[in-house]
Amino acid sequence: MPPPRVRSRRSRGAVLLTAAALALGTAACGTASSSGAGTGSPAVSDEAVVTSFYPLQFAVEQITAGAVPVTVLTKPGTEPHDLELAPQDIARMSKARLVVYADGFQPAVDEAIAEVQPTSVLDVADAADLSLTLAEESGHADESVQEHSAHDHSGTDPHFWLDPQRYAAVAKAIGARLARDDPAHAAAYDRNTASFVARLTALDGQLRSGLTSCRSKVLVTSHAAFGYLAQRYGLQQHGITGVSPDAEPSGAGLKQIADLVRSQGVTTIYQETLVEPHFAETVAGSTGASVATLDPLEGITSASAGKDYFEVMRSNLTALQKGLGCS
Repeated sequence: MPPPRVRSRRSRGAVLLTAAALALGTAACGTASSSGAGTGSPAVSDEAVVTSFYPLQFAVEQITAGAVPVTVLTKPGTEPHDLELAPQDIARMSKARLVVYADGFQPAVDEAIAEVQPTSVLDVADAADLSLTLAEESGHADESVQEHSAHDHSGTDPHFWLDPQRYAAVAKAIGARLARDDPAHAAAYDRNTASFVARLTALDGQLRSGLTSCRSKVLVTSHAAFGYLAQRYGLQQHGITGVSPDAEPSGAGLKQIADLVRSQGVTTIYQETLVEPHFAETVAGSTGASVATLDPLEGITSASAGKDYFEVMRSNLTALQKGLGCS
C-alpha cells in the first residue's frame, strides 16, 4: 500500500496576524497579489467579488455576466479542502465588495473570514441546505444520513453543487445578494440568475432521466463527495475515504468496501481528478472491478472532461450510466 499523503501544516495564526500589515503594503503599491487566485485574477478592488472555490466562482460569473470582476481563492488543480491562504489572499478578501464562501468546507477560508467586514460576506451554506453527514467508521465513510441544526455545518457534507437543485438555491441567494447590494443592476442580476437556474433545472432533468433505470444503485467512490447527488437520484454512496479526501482508510475499511463490491456486484470504482487513485485502484484490483473517473467539480483543469460545470456534470452522467449499467 502506498504511503499516506502528507500535508504541510503551517501556522495560519501567523498569516492572520500579518494580513493587516500586508494589506497596507498592497494598498500603497496599488496592487493585490493573488497566490491562491485562479487564472487571470486581476488586482482586487472594492468592486470585485472574491469567491472561495470554483462552483461559487462559476455561479457568480454566470450571474454577473462580466459586469463585475470575479476572482477565486483556490487555484485550478488545488484540492480545495487543503487550501492554505497567503497574507495577500486575506488582504484581497478584506478589500473586496463581497466574499462568497460556504462555511465548513475550507478551514483556511473559515478562519480568514474573521478578517472581513461581516457586511461584505455571503455564506451560502444555509441556502445549500447542508443536511447530510457521513459517519466515518472502520476507516471509511458509510452512507448514513443525519439531520443537523440549520446553522451547524460542522461534520456535514459540503458538496452541494453536485445536486443541481441545491446549486440553484445557492445561485438564487447569490443573485438576491448582488441585486440588494447593487440595485442599479438588479434587473440584470435577476435575469441572469433566472437563466442560470433554468440551465440547472434542465441538468437536473437530464440526471434524473439518465439515472432512473440502472442495473445497480450502489455508487462506490474514492472520496465521499457525492452524497447529495446520490440522495437526489436514488443512489447509495459508499466512500472509500470520508468527506475529506485526506482521510486514510484502514485495512478493515478497505476489506469492508471490497466485500461490499463483491456482494453487490459492483463493476466500477470511481476515482476523482484531484485525489490520488491509490485506494480506488486497490479496491478495484482486489475485486476485479474497473476504475473510472467521477469529477467532484472542485476545480476545472486541463484534465477535466469539459470546460465548465455543465460540461463536466454531463460527462459525470455518462460515466455513471456506463458504470451503473443504466439504460
